[in-house]
Amino acid sequence: MIVEWCTQFLDPRASKDLDIPRALIILNQPFSVSLLKTLWATSEWHSCADGGANRLYDVLGTSSHPDLRTSDIKSRFLPDMVKGDLDSLRDDVRLYYASLNVPVIYDSNQDSTDLMKCVQALEEKERSTGREFEIVILGGLSGRLDQTVHTLSYLHKLRKTRKRVFTVTDDNVGWVLDEGEHLIHINHDVLGQTCGLLPVGIDSTILTTTGLRWNLDNTESSFDGLVSTSNHLVPGQDVTIKTSKPIWWCAELREH
Repeated sequence: MIVEWCTQFLDPRASKDLDIPRALIILNQPFSVSLLKTLWATSEWHSCADGGANRLYDVLGTSSHPDLRTSDIKSRFLPDMVKGDLDSLRDDVRLYYASLNVPVIYDSNQDSTDLMKCVQALEEKERSTGREFEIVILGGLSGRLDQTVHTLSYLHKLRKTRKRVFTVTDDNVGWVLDEGEHLIHINHDVLGQTCGLLPVGIDSTILTTTGLRWNLDNTESSFDGLVSTSNHLVPGQDVTIKTSKPIWWCAELREH
């Protein structure tokens, strides 16, 4: 069976697709207002992982709009919850969201990260509603190396229990392709030229691709051998990937 993928949630012109329940989890890393607005509009459940609430609060304070005050702009982007061990959440941000009845949930479990805590909260919602959500993580691929590796590791594990989990920054989007065959529908208006296939968390994999400038044909990929970084998308073409082991796919975003 071929698994199909698309990233319509990255297109600011796309309307919210109610047939695909989507959750946005905001991490404590920088992002632009334009990217936030696009992802927010295509998601129906929004949460901040601890200091991600600081980022949300601050970036909206820098957004200029001739017809709206900063407070009005912020009130349009109220998360459904803020959750974590709250060691990064500023007092002023906590008070602001609490005053607007946004749940600020303290979870002291040090065996789970703030991202994991937000995913657990989403899973509770899924059990109570009977609906399954796609997850879009805003952040996770920049900043501290240990946090980036955690993102890579966590999504590698989540592939066993969740169908679709994406992570997005202003520079790129990435997700894990499980073993098997995949068709990635490319929106060339949103995605830039450069892409990569990263054998993270595995010893090696065998790759066959189409739609790339430098395609692979039953080629072994590993950290000790070939890694397909800085590959290029072919204009007007979608991408197919066959992999014998789970692998990370990533593509750069155009300026937005």
